[in-house]
Amino acid sequence: MGLTIGVDIGGTKIAAGVVDEEGSILETVKVPTPPTPEGVVDAIVEAVRQVSTGHTIEAVGIGAAGYVDDKRATVLFAPNINWRHEALKDKVEQRVGLPVVVENDANAAAWGEYRFGAGQGHSDVICITLGTGLGGGIIIGNKLRRGRFGVAAEFGHIRVVPDGLLCGCGSQGCWEQYASGRALVRYAKQRANATPENAEALLALGDGTVDGIEGRHISAAARQGDPVAVDSFRELARWAGAGLADLASLFDPSAFIVGGGVSDEGELVLDPIRKSFRRWLIGGEWRPHAQVLAAQLGGKAGLVGAADLARQG
Repeated sequence: MGLTIGVDIGGTKIAAGVVDEEGSILETVKVPTPPTPEGVVDAIVEAVRQVSTGHTIEAVGIGAAGYVDDKRATVLFAPNINWRHEALKDKVEQRVGLPVVVENDANAAAWGEYRFGAGQGHSDVICITLGTGLGGGIIIGNKLRRGRFGVAAEFGHIRVVPDGLLCGCGSQGCWEQYASGRALVRYAKQRANATPENAEALLALGDGTVDGIEGRHISAAARQGDPVAVDSFRELARWAGAGLADLASLFDPSAFIVGGGVSDEGELVLDPIRKSFRRWLIGGEWRPHAQVLAAQLGGKAGLVGAADLARQG
């Protein structure tokens, strides 16, 4: 199969791109994400029409945050868009006249990294995305593993602390409450409030108050060596690495790929994640260790992965 289109649905924008068989993006277009479910469908269709002009397109892959059914057709539940059993495949197919595959966005990103990014050369890969929340994807035996009902790899909602912090999903103690961009900001605010003298660089990057601390401030301050910012990254990494050790017990991959906005800080976060992973890996002294790798495709992974999954059919 030749050219396909990948669509990545974000909270503020929808990106569509024409992708070739080598994973190269030939052309992209972005449109605002509308506030209504019906508007999102309209925007997807418009983005596909715009980007396909001048190209012979054979299929469309859509990456959507939420639970996608085993037929890769219906969004059962989307947390940020009011989709409940949304027949997205049928609605888009009817209007663009092309075969459509719908996939969970984290699965699509994982597939993109496996095929064209850090996962090349590995047959067994677990991907996690450390963004606002925590997502993931499972590739075992060179196949994307989605589970019987299509909703596997929701790693962020594994409960790691019984009766712990309340999560947006309604449960308590979910992993993403301790290893995510939100968690990083919480750690920094708590530490800056307790020892403001150790957060001078961090506070200066914002409005001077603890409430004004944002994720970008923590990253910049950590690069300057701010003690509170650096310690906040270490706390996030401690939880992330411990979670990877648990996933190693389940899946025994050859590599973990860490993506998402938090991972953009590179070794600042990856090195302590690796140390925590080794610390908590059961039998770690006697068993092979999976590599912990940085994602390579960045924000393009979901779009590229969705396009390639559409190509796979």
